[in-house]
Formats: sequence, C-alpha cells, structure tokens
Amino acid sequence: MKLLDQVKEKARKAGKRIVLAEGEEERNIKAAEIITREKIAEVTLIGDEAVIRKVCPDVKLDGIKIVNPKTADLSKYSDTLYELRKAKGMTPEQAKELTKDCLYLGVLMVKLGEVDGMVSGAIHATGDVLRPALQIIKTAPGISTVSSCFIMILPEGCKYGENGIMVFGDCAVNPNPTAEQLAAIAISSAASARNIAGIDPKVAMLSFSTKGSAKHELVDKVVEATKLVKELAPDLAVDGELQADAAMVEKVANLKAPGSSVAGKANVLIFPDLQAGNIGYKLVQRLAGAEAIGPVCQGFNKPVNDLSRGCSVDDIVNVVAMTVLQCK
Repeated sequence: MKLLDQVKEKARKAGKRIVLAEGEEERNIKAAEIITREKIAEVTLIGDEAVIRKVCPDVKLDGIKIVNPKTADLSKYSDTLYELRKAKGMTPEQAKELTKDCLYLGVLMVKLGEVDGMVSGAIHATGDVLRPALQIIKTAPGISTVSSCFIMILPEGCKYGENGIMVFGDCAVNPNPTAEQLAAIAISSAASARNIAGIDPKVAMLSFSTKGSAKHELVDKVVEATKLVKELAPDLAVDGELQADAAMVEKVANLKAPGSSVAGKANVLIFPDLQAGNIGYKLVQRLAGAEAIGPVCQGFNKPVNDLSRGCSVDDIVNVVAMTVLQCK
C-alpha cells in the first residue's frame, strides 16, 4: 500500500474533525466532498452556504457542517480572542472584527475544541495562515519553534531513506534558524516522520562539514543544535554535523563518521537554513523524480496546516489526512 493510502486509512480510523477555513473557495469545496465521502474526517467549511452552492452547484454537501461568520453568533470566539490577546493591547471591538476573518475563526474553533485541526492557505499567504495560529494555539509543550517538513517519496527502487521515504525539514518557514530553533525543527520533524510517514526516525543534522572536517561558525551552530537535540530528546537517533553523503551513503559514512548510529542510514534530514532546505527538496523533487508531500506545519499545540496557493483538490485531501494524523 502506498504511503498516502496508508495515511488516509489511518485517518479514517481516527475519527477527527477538520475545518477548511476557505470554505467558499472551489478547490476546498470539492475537497470537502471527497473527504466526507471517503470518511477521512468530519469537515467544517467556513462560509456562506448560498455562495458555496453557487460556486460548486454539483457538489453534495451532505454531512458537511457550514459555519457562516456573517450570520453565526461569534461572541464565544471573540470573547476567547479578547481574553487571549488583551495583554497585547487588543480591545473587545478589535476581537469582534478579527473573529469575522475566516482564518481567525477557524483557529478559534480549534482552540475551543470544536474541531481538531485546521487546513488553509489555498488563497492566503503562509504568514496570514500561521499568524492567528501562533497567537491563539501557540507551540506545543517543550517546542519553541513552529517549522515545516516535506515528506519525500523517492522513486521505486531508490535505496535511500526507509522504504523509499525521507523527511526534509525545515523547507518553508524559518529562514535562518538559531541552534535552539534547529533543535526544535529536528525534534518536530522526527515526530512527523513517526506519526505521518510511519518510519522510525534517524535524524541527520546537515552541514558542509562532517565531524569537524571544516571549521566555521555555521558548522558550530549545527554542532550546538545536535547537542541540544540529544539533551531534549535523549531517545532520538540523531547525529551531526554530517554532510549529505555521509548522512545517506554507508560507504561514505564508514570513512567520515565511523561508529555513528545514524550516518549512512539517515531518513530525516535537517537542513541548516531555509535556503538549503528549499533548494534541497526541490532538487530531489525535480532531478530524482521524488514526490514532495507538504509542507507539513509542525510544532503547534494543535495542528494547523498551510496549503500552497497552487494546490490541487487532491493536495487538499492529502493535507487534511496528514493533519488528522497530527491530532492528539
């Protein structure tokens, strides 16, 4: 069974509720119908039902909950937002106005436990999606940084990763992470590898140096991050600093990092900055023909995932299924 089929099958058994905040957008509406029909999750759309039916007149809305921010009583949401943000200077009037925004309303529904997670971003920028989640849901206990990863499904017969699956982080959120942020990215990416990809994470902290082969402050940051990961997650298989070939190729690992439990066997690659991560996953996607699933947002106390604005209906369905597997 392919990974995405496995993810959907697990999602069906979980019985979770997901809100699609951009509920009047065509791809989201069509995805909601598929998700409901395939019983991947219970779906809530935020929007006006009349608009939704006009946009997609042939879509069946049976079993889909619709919340219209123009007509619904939003007082409990605005009260919650005000209490959470009044120390930052938010007024009750500002909270009432923000609650009408579909992204804030969706996140507040997650916060209040009415749904288990949110997926958005088909028509909103990443910053717009993540901002209310950072303000309202915040990070999970022990995690200081929200980040992202891509699940890379390598071409059949590829010998790298675990059963042709690797996880790359962070490729979409943090431009220049500190050592502390890199450590958080590594721990979150390992959790994503385990919970979504179903693999036993072996985490390589990547650099242009392997075990002191080069001296530079950029290398020092990766060394410090590796040390922090080992302190924060002592049971996690992690090693660094490692060059990419030492991380993945056993022969190279035996020469450059003998005795390492990760080198030559890594299936989770942590890039030192966003430039390297974004370039790396796209090169593997294009040159190796790998399927890149994501980005998967990680580190929130409750799951919120950001879509690409170029996403397809199938992409939304897949991200919803992965979001379900992030729910507690």
